[in-house]
Amino acid sequence: MVQKYQSPVRVYKHPFELIMAAYERRFPTCPLIPMFVASDIVNEFKSEDAAIHIVERRCKLDVDAPRLLKKIAGVDYVYFIQKNSLNRRERTLHIDAHNETFSNRVVINEHCFYSVHPDNEDWTCFEQSASLDIKSFFGFESTVEKIAMKQYTSNIKKGKEIIEYYLKQMEEEGITYLPRWMPSITHSSEINTSSSGRPVSPALNIPVTASKDSMNCMDVVNSSGSPTEAMTGTPDDKLDADYIKRYLGDLTPLQESCLIRLRQWLQETHKGKIPKDEHILRFLRARDFNIDKAREILCQSLTWRKQHQVDYLLETWNPPQVLQDYYAGGWHHHDKDGRPLYVLRLGQMDTKGLVRALGEESLLRHVLSINEEGLRRCEENTKVFGRPISSWTCLVDLEGLNMRHLWRPGVKALLRIIEVVEANYPETLGRLLILRAPRVFPVLWTLVSPFIDDNTRKKFLIYAGNDYQGPGGLVDYIDKEIIPDFLGGECLCDVPEGGLVPKSLYRTPEELENDDIKLWTETIYQSASIFKGSPHEILIQIVEASSVITWDFDVCKGDIVFNIFHSKRAPQPPKKDTLATHSITSLGGNNVQLIDKAWQLGRDYSMVESPLICKEGESVQGSHVTRWPGFYILQWKFHSMPACATTSLPRVDDVLASLQVSSHKCKVMYYTEVIGSEDFRGSMTSLESSHSGFSQLSAATTSSSQSHSSSMVSRSTH
Repeated sequence: MVQKYQSPVRVYKHPFELIMAAYERRFPTCPLIPMFVASDIVNEFKSEDAAIHIVERRCKLDVDAPRLLKKIAGVDYVYFIQKNSLNRRERTLHIDAHNETFSNRVVINEHCFYSVHPDNEDWTCFEQSASLDIKSFFGFESTVEKIAMKQYTSNIKKGKEIIEYYLKQMEEEGITYLPRWMPSITHSSEINTSSSGRPVSPALNIPVTASKDSMNCMDVVNSSGSPTEAMTGTPDDKLDADYIKRYLGDLTPLQESCLIRLRQWLQETHKGKIPKDEHILRFLRARDFNIDKAREILCQSLTWRKQHQVDYLLETWNPPQVLQDYYAGGWHHHDKDGRPLYVLRLGQMDTKGLVRALGEESLLRHVLSINEEGLRRCEENTKVFGRPISSWTCLVDLEGLNMRHLWRPGVKALLRIIEVVEANYPETLGRLLILRAPRVFPVLWTLVSPFIDDNTRKKFLIYAGNDYQGPGGLVDYIDKEIIPDFLGGECLCDVPEGGLVPKSLYRTPEELENDDIKLWTETIYQSASIFKGSPHEILIQIVEASSVITWDFDVCKGDIVFNIFHSKRAPQPPKKDTLATHSITSLGGNNVQLIDKAWQLGRDYSMVESPLICKEGESVQGSHVTRWPGFYILQWKFHSMPACATTSLPRVDDVLASLQVSSHKCKVMYYTEVIGSEDFRGSMTSLESSHSGFSQLSAATTSSSQSHSSSMVSRSTH
């Protein structure tokens, strides 16, 4: 398995020329990196005007590995080839390194890049990416990988320290400024400005004496052919190391890399419409920074949020009066760590009465609104306290808990709520304080605990009776001044006291079922299943030409082809029986076919847009300006892998892709709308769907659209 690393942008608040001078002091050896024994220049090139300086070195490393492993491998030292390409005109340095030793068994690549800060020409940015691929190593592949990653991460941490060490050394020598490069007077043909259009300073020849900041040769880069391209892009697309520390916390280099790589994947597939960094980080933490697992649950959660419009919950959810009167929970200041504090008087709450009066879905919606408010408060507290706060503390008072709370439908509702919250709000609970647990609590705990994640369970602190009042109790986690009055504190807690819900407010199961259906079908999206040979089709009748058909759909499973057809006559409506070939109903959504098999393309109907192939996880938004009235059919069709044109054998990529599809079934979630010609003002950008996005979780929303003669398509991926 290939191990990859991508660093955040690290900023030195010093000019590029000073950083280069400090960097060169690392060669031929660096006392701050004991494993870096020596380096020899094997090739060197300088342009006549001294703007370009390319140096290739052979570096000798004494890797900290078990003696037995070195003996088996038959080597004492590991050699790397490092190529430094300095462009003084552009003020950039590209560093590429790869291993020479065991190159047929282990492939290590590293790319580092120094450049001028985009917003301050007197600052310097540093980025680094790497890859490690151990093909075989005498049966010690796992051991070698661990050694490489360990030394790699330790060298990453030293990188900035080393540059700052040599900067300080230069300052002690009186070197605090170095002029920029400028063309020699004899080279009159050269342009006397920098690449940014600003006049350049006098020439500078940095002496090739010695140093090393990117010689983290056990770090490892981007295995995609062009590491330079991997480093380019707008500054806003990249994370700054100082920003990570301030707003996200202290992460290890590998954790930073996981965050950046998952964030990059989301940027590439969502075209900039991605969740906030702290939200991405929660899902990574929930899966121990396994990128593939974190990406899977994050995409599922984003689809869930979009389908049920959870992003707008705080704006749209208005708790029924029953909840306002009898739901004994509310926010109450913060704990000693600055986390928002939520107080729940579960023992005083009539869970049976609330379920009978409101239904399971209303309770779930209310709990989701609490979690959404918790996310908002975490952001707010991060700004107030000047340190990253990504979770909240929950204080649960069980005084009054009895067998009534073990009512089966109530427990079922609780388990459902726990399941939804665990799936969509991971790592948001920083600590759970359970107070005054009665004898019946172990019964409830036995029922609930299997549904709670192991990491979450470790955050539970349970106190029986009045134990919470002594040492190790509440005062260790909450300031004495804000301990609620009902727990013996002096602070008035504005949380409803709960109590029994009057039976006059109870509703019949039929009424609750109807409300539940209405609550969770209040979504503009519909679901459909697509089978091999059975596309899903919807009909849109257009009365007036120049109307605009808009769509927004997510490919939840499999790969599909999206088509738009036009017909002057209406297709026959599908049959209602589920056994008919034209209409299939499944748990995953409907499947309706409208185009009669006797119809011929070009005679009975025509294609008005080029087919659009959409991969699993993609989200597609677009529009089509109709040229004629009539009947338009939007079709989602199963995408089969095409056979290779030059050979009868399938391509390796096609085989691997086909193995990922477990069955000939795809799922889509879609929304369509027609804008009348009288409402259309001719601005294609105004047609983008306003319903697709992550309004609460997105740090920024931008669009990437591909405009054709009559349509616009914007693609992104979950």
